[in-house]
Amino acid sequence: MLLVMASTASQQQVAGLAMAAGNGKAAAAPVQDAAAAAQPAAGYKEPPKEILDIVDAPPQPGLTFSPDRSKILQLSRPPSLPPIFDISRPELKLAGIRIDAEQFSRSRMSYYTGLSIVPSDTLVPAPPEAMMEVTGYPAGAWLNYVTWSPDGTYIAFTTRSPGGPGDPPRGPLQLWLADAATGKARPLLGARRLNTVFHSYSWLDDNTLVAATVPAGCSAPPSRPPVPAGPRIQDNSSGKKSQNRTWTDLLKDEHDGEVFEYYGTSELVLLDVRQESSEGEVIAPPRMYTEVVSSPDSQFVLACWLSRPFSTAVPAGRFPVTLQLWDRKGTPIRTIASLPLAEDIPIAFNSCRTGPRGLSWRDDKPAELCWIEAQDGGDPDVAVSPRDIVYTLDAAAAATNGGDELAPSVLATTDLRCGGVSWCDDDLALLYESWWKTRRSVVYTMAPGRREEGKAVLFDRSFEDVYSTYILAKVDGKRELLMSGTGASPEGNRPFLDLFDLDTKEARRLWQSSPPYLESVGAIMSDFNHDAPVSLDGLQLLLSRESAKEPPQTYLISFSGPDAASSSEQRITDFPHPYPQLKDMQKEVLRYKRSDGVDLTGTLYLPPGYDAARDGPLPTILWAYPREYKSKEAAGQMRRSPHQFSGIGSLSPTLWLARGYAVLDGPSIPVVAEGDEEPNDTYVEQLTASAEAAVKELVSRGVTDPARVSVGGHSYGAFMAANLLAHCPELFAAGIARSGAYNRTLTPFGFQSEERTLWQAPDTYAKMSPFMMADKIKKPLLLIHGEEDNNTGTFPLQSERFFNALKGHGAPARVVLLPHEGHGYRARESVLHTLYEQDQWLEGHAGYGRTDPGYVTSSGEADSASSLSE
Repeated sequence: MLLVMASTASQQQVAGLAMAAGNGKAAAAPVQDAAAAAQPAAGYKEPPKEILDIVDAPPQPGLTFSPDRSKILQLSRPPSLPPIFDISRPELKLAGIRIDAEQFSRSRMSYYTGLSIVPSDTLVPAPPEAMMEVTGYPAGAWLNYVTWSPDGTYIAFTTRSPGGPGDPPRGPLQLWLADAATGKARPLLGARRLNTVFHSYSWLDDNTLVAATVPAGCSAPPSRPPVPAGPRIQDNSSGKKSQNRTWTDLLKDEHDGEVFEYYGTSELVLLDVRQESSEGEVIAPPRMYTEVVSSPDSQFVLACWLSRPFSTAVPAGRFPVTLQLWDRKGTPIRTIASLPLAEDIPIAFNSCRTGPRGLSWRDDKPAELCWIEAQDGGDPDVAVSPRDIVYTLDAAAAATNGGDELAPSVLATTDLRCGGVSWCDDDLALLYESWWKTRRSVVYTMAPGRREEGKAVLFDRSFEDVYSTYILAKVDGKRELLMSGTGASPEGNRPFLDLFDLDTKEARRLWQSSPPYLESVGAIMSDFNHDAPVSLDGLQLLLSRESAKEPPQTYLISFSGPDAASSSEQRITDFPHPYPQLKDMQKEVLRYKRSDGVDLTGTLYLPPGYDAARDGPLPTILWAYPREYKSKEAAGQMRRSPHQFSGIGSLSPTLWLARGYAVLDGPSIPVVAEGDEEPNDTYVEQLTASAEAAVKELVSRGVTDPARVSVGGHSYGAFMAANLLAHCPELFAAGIARSGAYNRTLTPFGFQSEERTLWQAPDTYAKMSPFMMADKIKKPLLLIHGEEDNNTGTFPLQSERFFNALKGHGAPARVVLLPHEGHGYRARESVLHTLYEQDQWLEGHAGYGRTDPGYVTSSGEADSASSLSE
């Protein structure tokens, strides 16, 4: 049932703001009598054809290389928007997780429709004659969890029934295995099926995997008693301080806990995939396993599982968890941690759980664990040094020394919050730490084999700085690092690849993106021999290349010579332009200043063939998302490239280029707070100043009609749009707000980057809430929300209550609630109806007046101010 409610806009607002393209004249608004306006809408609608054709563009396949880089696996995708019948399936909402009970899986998973193997020197998408299809699994099955075996001999994947008319019954996922040489697939595990609510399966070695299966003899799920056992009670008689943000889908009672435990419990099965008829060997009792990870040498396993007591106050990620070291047969060696329920983690950034966290294997050692432990109780307000300690533990030594008797070794300490370690070898590792309040980020070098030497600073900078670098590998066994970077500059990003000498701190440029393209390097492709160091001579990396008019394509770039002095390329993909009708759209990265001197940027898009002198100013959409910064310099940095291809998503504002609109996409809306200032204390002032600067820039260029500017955003961008209509209505003719939160008293323990509570900053919470300004909003505002929004803080109630407040003050407004949709919208029917609603709102209030005669609005009478359709 699609719920649409509308409150009346005045005749003057509707007609006076609908301008004809290029001539500044008012276009006639469609006339509706009161009887027609009071009629229910006829279900889901579709946007105009020029938008629909772009949204329905066929998807391109996903690609993954075999471990030895000799083959490419093409993964065929279905249409990008699933049908509403798939999104409408029942789902369990338990402990912050949404579960498909029929499948013992997470709900609403995406999927692939086919697999094919092609040689890596074949241009993809490959023609049928060049592909070897993976065959043998049920026709029409949906495929998930596709992985190569470590040596590339096999491809594992799961199948499930679409569950449509004529399809087999839906049930838990079945594990399959394909031979990469022949493409022939066969089922694994006999009659066993997977439980993928938390974990699916993982490879232990080239021929062995461990799978999380539905426990043998699984009984029917718990049923709710017809009569309640008693009232629901939450208690804090101890006076313990426990602050949490507004989590969704939490457990409500003991029955919820029983159901959560039932669907989350799996049984681990070890399987040699070469044994075709084997159902595998159960290696551990049924538990709520969340992760099972093999050591690099395949001889040990790190297993993690949840346990009781559960909580009705926090999601599953904070439930008690056990982390245990096993041998590969499932025999326990050592319990690394038994973490209790964590209901009292502070809400401040840099807060964390006490006890071991970030547990992982060193990838440069056969079997050495690494983890981090906070020394401040997980509370960043506690002053202590060190704040974190990084530990390591050799699994083989632990196995031969009585498990729990061997003490872990201290690798390093940090005074900021540790972010983990990147491993090279015993001579080099990178240690990361950062601090939110100062935006400081530090990278250290250290020698894990000589820990007593300590650590040395490699980089110490602000993580807000857009000029960032990423370390890819140690080269030729020397103290030299291969590093990539964004190459940010006032002219736009120009990514690069450098060789950095750790001793001299000097960098030598190996490659850099060149206009008119935006290029960037990705994964190293010449590292398939894990026993040999990465070498400059013969270095191969994936390269992405795009331009303003050409979609991203993938290349293989190869360097030769000991100094990588020369390079060559092999093209890997040849994807067509996804929307050729907009290939000639005009794009320009704008730079302009805010009244306080902060540099701002935005990307201006104009329709193909548009000429300002000939066509005049256009209706314009400003679509944005505010962000917080600690310095004006960081806020003003260029974060985009004029050569970047403009991808158009299914809900992108740039779809309206096809309708003759100008679009300013992603204009900077920085909220800056330097030193000890709090950004949200001046949120409204900085928000309006940024919007004023953007509109002024657009109008000064002659491309924007100031009477037909609309503002919109999603989530925090919706919050922004509502605030702008409240605080600077003179700038905008209408607004669109999707999946937003508008009353900050409903998110009292912080939101977005706000760490203070409502009781610590009541004036800020109130001033920022457009709900509190409902009596000031006079411009038309369209609210859209998914009825099942599970994002923290953006309950559908936010839009419903805000609409009622607007309606109560006579504001022209409309709310559309999309059945079964979450924070983002997925079903084709939901997406197309959202586009329809947005198009009608824009056309009627800030566009060309091309409204649908069947578009249902209120008549203005009190008894017909809402319409309900199904």
